[in-house]
Amino acid sequence: MGFAEEIKQLRDEINRHNHNYYVLNSPEISDKEFDMLLKRLEKLEEQHPEFYDSLSPTQRVGSDLTKGFEHVVHERPMMSLSNTYSIEEVDEWFERVRKSLDSEKFDICGELKFDGTSISLKYVQGRLVRAVTRGDGTQGDDVTANIKTIRSIPMILQPGDWPHEFEIRGEILMPWEVFEKLNEERAFNEEPLFANPRNAASGTLKLQDPKEVARRHLDARFYYLLADTLPSDSHYENMQKAKSWGFKISNEMKLLKSLADVNEFINYWDRERKNLPVATDGLVFKVNSLRQQLNLGFTAKSPRWAVAFKFNPENACTPLRFVSFETGRMGIVTPVANLEPVQLSGTIVKRASLHNDDIIKELDIHDGDWLYVEKGGEIIPKITGVDTSRRNPESSPIRFVRNCPECGTPLERIFGEAAWCCPNHYGCRPQITGKIEHYCARRMMNIDGIGEETAELLYACGMVVRIADLYDLTEEKLSGLERIGEKTARRIIKGIEDSKKIPFERVVYALSIPNVGETTAKRLANTVQSMDRLRKMTVEELTAVQDVGSVIAKSIYDFLREPINIDNIERLTAAGVQMKLSKDKMLPRGDKLDGKTIVISGTFSHHSRDEYKEIIEREGGKNSGSISKKTDFVLAGENMGPAKREKCEALGIPMLSESDFLTLLNAN
Repeated sequence: MGFAEEIKQLRDEINRHNHNYYVLNSPEISDKEFDMLLKRLEKLEEQHPEFYDSLSPTQRVGSDLTKGFEHVVHERPMMSLSNTYSIEEVDEWFERVRKSLDSEKFDICGELKFDGTSISLKYVQGRLVRAVTRGDGTQGDDVTANIKTIRSIPMILQPGDWPHEFEIRGEILMPWEVFEKLNEERAFNEEPLFANPRNAASGTLKLQDPKEVARRHLDARFYYLLADTLPSDSHYENMQKAKSWGFKISNEMKLLKSLADVNEFINYWDRERKNLPVATDGLVFKVNSLRQQLNLGFTAKSPRWAVAFKFNPENACTPLRFVSFETGRMGIVTPVANLEPVQLSGTIVKRASLHNDDIIKELDIHDGDWLYVEKGGEIIPKITGVDTSRRNPESSPIRFVRNCPECGTPLERIFGEAAWCCPNHYGCRPQITGKIEHYCARRMMNIDGIGEETAELLYACGMVVRIADLYDLTEEKLSGLERIGEKTARRIIKGIEDSKKIPFERVVYALSIPNVGETTAKRLANTVQSMDRLRKMTVEELTAVQDVGSVIAKSIYDFLREPINIDNIERLTAAGVQMKLSKDKMLPRGDKLDGKTIVISGTFSHHSRDEYKEIIEREGGKNSGSISKKTDFVLAGENMGPAKREKCEALGIPMLSESDFLTLLNAN
């Protein structure tokens, strides 16, 4: 067998195994056997670059060279569906269809409305040639490089009677399991959490690095086929054909013969949707015949032959087992409702934060109460009320603890806030281990291998009691610990060594100075330029720094005069940690956005959100997370939330597109 023939055979075999694993969920070989095939193909392609093919399975991981996205006009506009929120409205739509078709018999195709980000794929001769987002319906972004990383999407179709050229539309999804893990990772790194899988999928698809897209394990479902010539007049039959070509088509798609079938479909999925592995926010009903669809036509915004039914947010009522009180990194004690497990929005909910003492009193929660918990696709389950009709008359109200649940120190109420705090900042275990974990996190010092469990382990064995102790660790010391092998020890020590190159502004954030978040840390570092200067500043001098009020200034001043912190900083300095601004950061800063308060919303093509934040700060502007009368304008990217858009319109706040913003900077 020649090399060309072997390469083709391997590609075909790997594509088939990908289809079996990611679409059919029925793998024929082990992961190890699959990896061996892939490695053999990689080796052959490396040795024979003349046989390069951009659609080879080896190209799934993507490169990191993509910069921005090309705008592409849709060959056929991607219209939105009109929404209904009750069975009665669906019934009215059904009746309008019946009348418009002059009582001609028709079938309805019932489908799940997957809550992701819309995509249109174009195939020519069975090969993927382009993937475009919905955009504004007329044009979208070419995200082909990122789409190639999604293993449930075929790059080369299975043998079949597919049209020479066609378009297929669907949703890019982030499964619940992946979403939960991603948000856990972001919470650990103190990054903003994604509100729901739809936002996470949309944000991921617009990332500039396909390797990061591949790491997030997106999925897809397809629901509509378009071509000049299609296999059948039946939409349902066309989707079954697409399934045989290798596309992931929902098994829940069903032909419905009557209005009673439609209503039964709604009632069934209103109960069962919670068991699905991906997010759904409703159902879609389509007239099945393409000929009848053509006769029914379109309104200005949506097809008359289809309608979407939207579910109400998921909620449940479940018993409270007990309320636990947990001390965090900065000493704040948070009450948590521990519940009898209940399934909401694809995940089992066992816990929900009660936030503070005032919330407990406002809800009037008693021992053993039945609590209403709601998720509705949002990040964190929240308690919305109490079913007092089920309350035991003998039960007592929940009382907030008055001593730290970890170290027993009497709690102190933070002035002007609802929070209670443990003042034992340097002797309370979760505060110490929380600071170690925070220091090592990706957005701070990026020391790989030290998460919550390892921080707890290092503290428990006495190796790391203060963050400066990290720089006394060796591979030998770590290798002897439980759950830490030689490879992990080597990775941790490398991370500690690499952390000495982390810039000063991230060091300031990593120190866990009370009330100093990421933005304030950057502002401080860029203003004072060195730790020596920061340590010498008075409260009055600190207050003069932009965005540093009297409370933050006092926190910084007190922190830098605590003997434990002084020793920590001196030891970190001696270890080689960066304690002053790098030369390039000391260059003169611009003033193009001087005095402007800017909110960033949505996703972008030319720069990431973090890069835009850097640009705004470098040009004298101020980043804000919420829109108010003080906002000068919103940098509005793709998928800007409707609530923020409405608030802008209500307050008269200008919304600048990405291109308008870059033009503004260049013009200035």
